[in-house]
Amino acid sequence: MTHRLALSLLGLTSFGLAGCAAFSPDSGMKAVSELTSQTINKDVAFVRTTEGAGAVDARGRQLLSRTLSIETAVQIALLNNKGLQAAYNELALAETDLVEQSLPPNPVFSVSRISGNGASEIERQIVGDILALATLPFRSEIARDRFRQAQLRASLATLRLAADVRRAYWRAVGGNEMVALLTDAKATAESTAQLAVKLGETGSINKLDQAREQVFYAETTADLATARQTATSAREKLARLMGLWDGGLDFRLPNQLPPLPRRPQALPSIEADAVAHRIDLQIARLELSALAKSLNLTEATRFVTLLDLAGISRRTRDPEGAPFRERGFDVQFQIPIFDGGEVRVRQAAETYNFAFNRLTERAVNVRSEARDAYRVYRSGYDIASHYQREIIPLRKIITEEMQLRFSSMQVDIFALLTEARQRLASLRGAIDARQRFFLAQSDLQTAVNGGGAPADGDNSTTLAAAAPADAGH
Repeated sequence: MTHRLALSLLGLTSFGLAGCAAFSPDSGMKAVSELTSQTINKDVAFVRTTEGAGAVDARGRQLLSRTLSIETAVQIALLNNKGLQAAYNELALAETDLVEQSLPPNPVFSVSRISGNGASEIERQIVGDILALATLPFRSEIARDRFRQAQLRASLATLRLAADVRRAYWRAVGGNEMVALLTDAKATAESTAQLAVKLGETGSINKLDQAREQVFYAETTADLATARQTATSAREKLARLMGLWDGGLDFRLPNQLPPLPRRPQALPSIEADAVAHRIDLQIARLELSALAKSLNLTEATRFVTLLDLAGISRRTRDPEGAPFRERGFDVQFQIPIFDGGEVRVRQAAETYNFAFNRLTERAVNVRSEARDAYRVYRSGYDIASHYQREIIPLRKIITEEMQLRFSSMQVDIFALLTEARQRLASLRGAIDARQRFFLAQSDLQTAVNGGGAPADGDNSTTLAAAAPADAGH
């Protein structure tokens, strides 16, 4: 009777719990897709089939057929970047860990036969880990928290890629505008330098003025070469982030940055929004929750780390008597004489405290990053707007007045050229200010939602020492 009870307990428990574990049809991508759609209003795709790859390629070609906007560039990257696909592969691997931790341990079946002098003995055993079965619901709950963390990490990788694309896009477009400006400036400087040479040959200007025009032309040529290299490098980085191969490298970008918005965003609750929405904080909170559950489980199993139940059936045949059968059970458990689980409990407690302090530090940093990002955004807007409203219009007035005075011979050509160099410096400053504003705008979105560069100590903390399944085995 005891033997049947042991077999029934092992069998029913194992089969009953095994029915709860299964793989999801999308490897957990639904949560990633929903969060990405809500945060940046973009689509994501986990490409695992030939048909899926074909659909992604077709949409990518369609988006690349026209001049890229920043939103189009982000969408292409989210569909095409293979590094992001690798992050989704990690999510699929995390689901395998969830399913594995949700399955009961397989029972062990053994058969032995001993014979000699005409007698024989056959023994059959089925052994199950009762402690693992008893703690399975708790371990499954911890595994679900870990899987949710993996989903958030995949979402964080998605937002990080989108943020990187935005920065690269603004640098590439701003580089194009700077190249166009310096190309025109070089042509003008070249003409001026040639005129200075001719005037110098006639003795109309001295060597000092002639050298000034020559050096301006030389400096503008060097600046143009630098700007072209900067724009090319930014374009290459954008192409890498969008995951483009040879066929897509001829994509078109705008020649200049867009105008500033009419007014900056007012975000009075940016700190609260960042604390509520930052994905890295959500990951840290889930980590702390999982560690708390692991700590409770470790404390509950600190004295009992091994508990195996075996059902035994033995059949003996003796030539001098009738065969007979024996049934029974065997229980194995560990006696905590030397190790009462204090080491595992201490490790679990300190790991929990470590994660708690990291979470607190991260929350403080998130609030500070949000405040700083908004200040940079507002100052960037004010500076770019100052160039747009004050400096550039005043430079235009000065240029027009200098041309009128030159026409009436009130100023000479060199005064006009000096003003042209100053106006060029102002235009370059305006382009740089607008580019820095749009970069700050991207960083502001990142500060609220997450997706910036990994912070120090941002790696997830694991609790290997507190896992009850490893204890005693």
